Amino acid sequence: MRDTAISQFGCIEFHSATEGRDEVALSYWPDEESIRAWKAHPDHILAQKSGRERWYESYSVQIAQIGREYRRQ
Repeated sequence: MRDTAISQFGCIEFHSATEGRDEVALSYWPDEESIRAWKAHPDHILAQKSGRERWYESYSVQIAQIGREYRRQ
C-alpha cells in the first residue's frame, strides 16, 4: 500500500516504527485533498478493514500541518 500511496496519491514520505505492540506511522502529504483521495481508495479501505480485524484493537489518526521545519545534514 505504501508504494501505491507514493506513486498514485502523492505521498511524499512514509516512516513507521514498532516497539512491542505499539506502532507509530508518519506520512507526509502535499495537501489534505491528497489525504482524502488516499483514504477513499478501495484497496486502502480493504487494507484498513483487514488491519482492524487482524492487528489493531485500537488506533488514532492525527492530521497536522508543519508550520516550520529545521534540518541539519
